[in-house]
Amino acid sequence: MSPRSLRIVLLVSILLNIFLVAGGIAAFTRLQLKAPMIGAGAMRIAGADLPREERKALRQTLRAARKEVQPMVQDNRSRRDEAAQLLSAPVVDQPALLAALQKVREGDVALRAHVEERAVPFIATLPQADRVKLAESLQRRGMLKKAAP
Repeated sequence: MSPRSLRIVLLVSILLNIFLVAGGIAAFTRLQLKAPMIGAGAMRIAGADLPREERKALRQTLRAARKEVQPMVQDNRSRRDEAAQLLSAPVVDQPALLAALQKVREGDVALRAHVEERAVPFIATLPQADRVKLAESLQRRGMLKKAAP
C-alpha cells in the first residue's frame, strides 16, 4: 500500500471509532437521564420513581392486568376498524359513526378501569412515602390534576 492509501484507511478508521464512541456516550447518557418509557402505560411511567422492588412488583401487576384484558383490547381494535371504515365511506353515516365512536370510548374506559382496579390494591400496600412519590409523578405528568385552591 502506498503512504497515501494508508493515510486514507487510517483517517476512515479514526472517524469510525469517533462515531462509535460518540454513539456509546449518547446511549449511556440517555439511559442515565431516565428517558420516558415509550409505549408504557400511565401507571407504569409514574411508577418509575418507586424503589426497585416496588417498581418491579407494580410492573408485574400491570402486566397481569394487561394479559387479562387482551380479549377486550382485540374487541376494541375491531371497533376502531369499524369506525375507520364508517369514516372513510363515500357518504358518512353520522349516527352509525357516532355509535361506533361511543363503543370505542366505552371500551377504552373499561380497559382503563380494569387496569386501575388491579393496580389500586397493590398501590394501597405501598408505604405512604412511596404513594406520595407515585401521586407526585402522576401529577407531574398531567395524569392527575391538582385540586384548585
